[in-house]
Amino acid sequence: MFDYIISEEAKNIKEEVRAFVREEIPHTLIKKMDKEEINYPIEYLQKLGKHNLIGLRFPKEFGGRGLNWECEVVALEEVGVLGSSLPCLYSLPIITGEAMNMFGTKEQKLNYLKPMCEGKKYTAEALTEPRGGSDFFGATCTAVKKGDSYILNGEKRFVVGAEGADFFLVYAKTNLDPKADPRSALSLFIVDRCEGVETEYIYGLLGTRGGGAGRLKFENVKVPQENIIMGEGKGGQIFYQMMVPERLTTAAGSLGSARTCLHIATKYSTKRKAFGQTIKNFQAINFKIADSITLLDAARSIVLNTAKTIDNGAPSALQRRLVSESKKFSTKSCWKIINNAMQIMGGIGYTTVYPIERILRDSRIGELWTGTTEIMNLIIQHEYYKELLSEKWLDRDVEKDAIDADHEEEKHFG
Repeated sequence: MFDYIISEEAKNIKEEVRAFVREEIPHTLIKKMDKEEINYPIEYLQKLGKHNLIGLRFPKEFGGRGLNWECEVVALEEVGVLGSSLPCLYSLPIITGEAMNMFGTKEQKLNYLKPMCEGKKYTAEALTEPRGGSDFFGATCTAVKKGDSYILNGEKRFVVGAEGADFFLVYAKTNLDPKADPRSALSLFIVDRCEGVETEYIYGLLGTRGGGAGRLKFENVKVPQENIIMGEGKGGQIFYQMMVPERLTTAAGSLGSARTCLHIATKYSTKRKAFGQTIKNFQAINFKIADSITLLDAARSIVLNTAKTIDNGAPSALQRRLVSESKKFSTKSCWKIINNAMQIMGGIGYTTVYPIERILRDSRIGELWTGTTEIMNLIIQHEYYKELLSEKWLDRDVEKDAIDADHEEEKHFG
């Protein structure tokens, strides 16, 4: 149904990415990544670059296609059928590229954004710290100015691409005054994999395997001053913008994972027989499918609406609220859809005969990374309160429609 409301450009991208996923990604790659026989699929990123499918929104001058968020989320849903490992690696250039494209210098774009979009350099975002988690502004990683360079020290964890990436976007404190405002104490650096950058640990993960997720240690790493993005103390400002690609990519990719599980379970229900008939005839089954279809359509609607709202120039505060709503609703809905699919499949869905058990393991990360569901709720309510209380009330004053609305003495507020 969504083909009727997306642009011709988005339809073409959808078909192009769907063909890429169908024809260019060997089944053995996903199996080997899940068994952790492959820890960073460089050939996958090279293929994406060869087909010019990395960083679709970025200017053609720097390796992208100059498209919009509508096209990006449509593409992400198609990549999402692969689970979450390969979509995550597909999303990383979208995320790190946002900072370079919006706030970086031309030299930074030519040296990092362009080769990244071409599949020649591989990127990762070093955001979370061992003692940080959702407390982004509590970062303890430091970057001290020394001559024409910064000396970087500290640790980051849960870095997808810690094993394999050529360069990292690293948030670090440049103002070490304990009384300094945390929001203006952080800066963002492009850090090449070089002496002093070590992958200290590779995590064993429930799902989303094969992306080289690990803990990074920076020990006296010399970062040239031309690799700071936007200037000292601008890390917080950049981070607020980075919420958009971080959360919208997760929301869009989840749709593909849920869709493919629903397809598998629906087809299965037309073949599997019990009590003398196919199980699709039982309401216990077909009502689950109905619920799942509804959730998937609703999740895709909010993601697409968010993408189009951003494309049409929505204010940044509204963008942050909508991407938080999209991530929250999409990841929760898709988790439910995938669980419904496993329930429809019964015991065989719990085995490795079908991919649903892997996609279920993969999808659990959706409510955790790029901000937990609880953090999404925090942002949603905060931005809504701020928006509502700052605007003149333009709607009908419905409070006066109550029979006893004139009894002001009954309206006590404290």
